[in-house]
Amino acid sequence: MNVSPKVLLVTPPFTQLNTPYPAMMYLKGFLNTKGVDSVQVDLSLEVILEIFSSRGLHELFQQVAAREIRLSGNARRIFALQEEYERTIDAVMAFLQGRNRTLAYSICESYFLPRASRFEQEEDTEWAFGVMGLEDKARYLSTLYLEDLSDFLQETVDEHFGFSRYAEYLGRSASSFDELNAELAKPLTFTDHYLIRLLAARMKVYRPEMVAITVPFPGKLYSALRCGEWIKANYPEVTVAMGGGFANTELRSLTDVRFFHFTDYLLLDDGELPLVRLLEHVTGQIGDSDLVRTFCLRDGKVEFLNDESAVIIPQKEVGVPDYSGLLLDRYVSVIEIVNPMHKLWSDGRWNKLTLAHGCYWGKCSFCDGSLDYIRRYEPNEVKTLVDRMEQVMAQTGEGGFHFVDEAAPPALLKELALEILRRRLMVVWWGNVRFERAYTRDLCRLLKASGCIAVSGGVEVASDRVLGLINKGVTLEQLTRSANHFTGTGIMVHAYLMYGFPTETTQETVDSLEVVRQLFELGYIHSGFWHRFAMTAHSPVGLCPERFGTRVTELPFGGFARNDVAFEDLQGGDHDELGDGLSRSLYNYMRGVGFDLPLQKWFDCKIPATTIPPRFVAHMAEEQEPVEKLHSRRLCWLGGRVELGPESVKKGKYSIVLLLHTNNRELAIKMRGDWAHFIHESLMQVGVDAVNPYLLEDFSRNYEILFNDDFLPFWYSKEMQAIRDIIEKEEDSSEKSDSPKKPSDLLSRPILSALENYAPKTE
Repeated sequence: MNVSPKVLLVTPPFTQLNTPYPAMMYLKGFLNTKGVDSVQVDLSLEVILEIFSSRGLHELFQQVAAREIRLSGNARRIFALQEEYERTIDAVMAFLQGRNRTLAYSICESYFLPRASRFEQEEDTEWAFGVMGLEDKARYLSTLYLEDLSDFLQETVDEHFGFSRYAEYLGRSASSFDELNAELAKPLTFTDHYLIRLLAARMKVYRPEMVAITVPFPGKLYSALRCGEWIKANYPEVTVAMGGGFANTELRSLTDVRFFHFTDYLLLDDGELPLVRLLEHVTGQIGDSDLVRTFCLRDGKVEFLNDESAVIIPQKEVGVPDYSGLLLDRYVSVIEIVNPMHKLWSDGRWNKLTLAHGCYWGKCSFCDGSLDYIRRYEPNEVKTLVDRMEQVMAQTGEGGFHFVDEAAPPALLKELALEILRRRLMVVWWGNVRFERAYTRDLCRLLKASGCIAVSGGVEVASDRVLGLINKGVTLEQLTRSANHFTGTGIMVHAYLMYGFPTETTQETVDSLEVVRQLFELGYIHSGFWHRFAMTAHSPVGLCPERFGTRVTELPFGGFARNDVAFEDLQGGDHDELGDGLSRSLYNYMRGVGFDLPLQKWFDCKIPATTIPPRFVAHMAEEQEPVEKLHSRRLCWLGGRVELGPESVKKGKYSIVLLLHTNNRELAIKMRGDWAHFIHESLMQVGVDAVNPYLLEDFSRNYEILFNDDFLPFWYSKEMQAIRDIIEKEEDSSEKSDSPKKPSDLLSRPILSALENYAPKTE
């Protein structure tokens, strides 16, 4: 670029409290590669920090007093305790930011925090406090304390407020812009005043020539438009652009000119190329016909400009996410107990990275496969990925990574894990996967060794018929086995569950619940969430509803947002009454209780009895893979040092003790002397640092040449079993337990792992 304007990248309220939303770090990293002067601000965090402070709460209580609002009983109690809230808020926020950690002792005492209605939940979760540390318990109680204040704020001065979203209902499937426009015409809310105050300060200091605002969710749309409105009114010379996930999914059919009272441009899909073209346009280097995937006003009409000849920017050139300018030490870690995945999501600082652009499957019928971030699959090179991990760690000081892919490719994960181990990186990571057969027990052990702590993926519906309609590309058996492999190696599994897919009967939903019950009881999954199926306009179901036995019933398009589509299921069951029962059952299963109760107990309506046999899931998980199918797999030793120990000769038989040193114990295996020497020499060739892959086929051939004997008896010998499966004893004991396995119950130990198909392949 010849000329580069200053760019301000804005994340409006609200998203997660504990970590920054990644969109702007990605864009800033990319702009760095182009020499563009940019700065970013996370107003989502900064507004929260301003309101939830002693000064902010004092202003809140003053406004409530001045308005003489009629208060509910709960709000009256909070208002009566205002001095206690103002006294404690700064200390509690510091504790939740990882400072002032000794405050946990006081927080856990019943006298310290002022308490309102949210604390009524405490008794329901008292069961968890025995396995929670002091700080976890204190964070949980502090979360209830903040939620009380949020309820008060919402009831008294700002009905739109929510910690992770703001005025979400205004943006969700808003076919017409009328309601949103009317709301924006009203005076600024309590929250808006803080938002605009902070935005004005940044504009004054930085003086940008362009402001780019991300709108990833409906719960950010209102705030984003408030920001755009204020900038255009006070800095008319500044170009305002918006983009993000909400625009990609909801605004692809935009025709309402009123939207452009709040922004100059709306960019779709990946922001890198549209943004750099826009920067070139506003500096006079290119015309508007050269813009890429961009909405704007021309001659009073909304037009979509897209230079289809533009070359997509490859992943290796998008740069390293840049966290500079963010208040990294001031993000707030709250905690949720009941759902372990939600706890993981809201607790801790997570660096966000993408392993591959797009979804390597991209065929699910409920998913909009036309979206660029789904349709265009492009994996990053492993070396590039780990280089970026190291650079981000150096910048943030954090070694936790959340890979935000729709579904991480298993072949890429395998290579990533090996590279992490080669570089001796101390990281923990989690992300989304497809529960497919590629996730063998050995691969899961490798991922665990590299730092994987959790995965989430779509089980969707536990019915092979409906999975076929969804075009999930996996069977229930594959789902079960891969989930078992993850949990069996100590990796937490979260399952996305769906009910009400077109033609799905009530019987199938009940049977799905029984499968889910068995999965939880056996410890194959630890966390889950039931989603009611929603038809989207550009998914295969939305585009061809008749193929799926449905009829679209939505009203005519109002010119603004279009994604969720109203429909009638002409063949399936009535699922309106099932949602509460599904949620109740899941709540209890995550707590490890209620497995012995009939499914009918969870529902207020009558449901049919399940047709699923009692050991259905256990039978599916049983497997014995012949060694012949493993020959193309690479051997990888994830253990520690291997030594040859004492030798002995007894009754003319020469034996050696093979010593395996793991982190938590020494394993001594007495075996034939020639076997010990062979194994010792072989293990030296199969570490993660090995330059050349050593396949099981090589291991087998070398054995048969050296010993002139069949390989299989050796491979299945008790000595080799002990080496391959050091973890096995722990797995056996957990499976025999009456209680389901939890992540904390499972220990992962180094093994000799046969990894599937060492050669990377296109997924």
